[in-house]
Amino acid sequence: MLAAMPDSAPSPLSAGGVSPRDGGAAGASPRSGGDACPGTLRLHRADDGALARVRIPGGVLSVDQAEALLTAAARFGDGELHLTSRGNVQLRGLGTECGGELAGVLTDAGLLPSAAHERARNIVASPLAGLDGSSSIRSWLTELDRLVCGSAAAATLSGRFLFALDDGRGDVDALGADVTLIAEGPAGAALLRIGTADEVFRVPAAEAPRAALLAAEEFLRAARNSGAWRVKDLPDDVRAELVRTIGSASGPSVHRPRPRTATPPAPGPHGPAITADVPLGRLTPTQWQLLTDTARRYGGELRLTPWRGIVIPGPVPRPKAAEALRTLAESGLITAPDSPWTGVGACIGHPGCAKSLSDVRAEAGAAVGPPGRLPVYWSGCERRCGHPHGEWIDVVVTPDGHRISHVRGERRDPPTTVRNDPARLAAAVAEARA
Repeated sequence: MLAAMPDSAPSPLSAGGVSPRDGGAAGASPRSGGDACPGTLRLHRADDGALARVRIPGGVLSVDQAEALLTAAARFGDGELHLTSRGNVQLRGLGTECGGELAGVLTDAGLLPSAAHERARNIVASPLAGLDGSSSIRSWLTELDRLVCGSAAAATLSGRFLFALDDGRGDVDALGADVTLIAEGPAGAALLRIGTADEVFRVPAAEAPRAALLAAEEFLRAARNSGAWRVKDLPDDVRAELVRTIGSASGPSVHRPRPRTATPPAPGPHGPAITADVPLGRLTPTQWQLLTDTARRYGGELRLTPWRGIVIPGPVPRPKAAEALRTLAESGLITAPDSPWTGVGACIGHPGCAKSLSDVRAEAGAAVGPPGRLPVYWSGCERRCGHPHGEWIDVVVTPDGHRISHVRGERRDPPTTVRNDPARLAAAVAEARA
């Protein structure tokens, strides 16, 4: 097994809301000088106020933690909660000096176990794991988060670095994480994937979380002189050597191509659980409270998905599931696959972001039509913040109009541009999604 990196004390974070640039262990690589990913201790300044990103490993929230987030949104921000493409929560409209008070609220709720690691706790997990006959990966989640928070080296991981825990169905394996663990049937084994390599390594299930952490620490060694934030940013030869190094310290290799398209859980009932998607990932205080109250009634837990949805694991008694879903639908949430909002996403757009060229959320709402085969994501500029993975329809605002293209993993079809014609734009998006 790979050796752990030697401990060294990470730099302290500022209680006033701004930390040193990705403060980390002594001897950190030059790449740590420019990581601008927001957290809860270093806020991002947006046009609608400061923004905090609260990491929720595996998307798992207790109802008390959900209440704490709602309290924080109301006390420090605009009251709304925004889900991200990594199953995290963003609070917007914050005062720029609220960082210390916000950190106190989150710490009391158990949402900030380590100030030095708060941006490194990027872990997505299969949201239906253990609920529909699939493998439970909760022990992996708990242990990996503990190990990350206990590693001084891990504090230097960028806020972009991503771990994924897949229960074997391939949903989060398709997201292209930097380090992925995949449950492998009842044999007590796990598969370890580095980046998007087709070659994976079999490790004992009990050792899987530590193998994931040590792989991340080995990435830090490889990235020290490359300026890479993530595995995919490494030069090809360095990335290949990283995979070989990790493979030599792990179990036997297996050829297992990564799924190219994720299949998120459809909104509606799933065995003992119910799932609701959130239009554009934006939750009003009323909607968040309703979800929290429903979870409190049935099991006491919520799971946020990387597709801007929420699973209530329950168990929700079958006669009560339809009633609960109907109530959630009345609040504006998506509770059935035939909703016109299914698969529609957008960045924050104007006026929340100075770089956005238009109010893409309003434009996405105006263009909503029959559900399409493919998801569609609207971006106000070329950065495409929060876009999906796999196959999707990309709509980007440019000075010349809206550019529409079909994305298939790393490939992109020739685009079509629609200029200042809402009806034609809606028709072109619907045709592309079909």
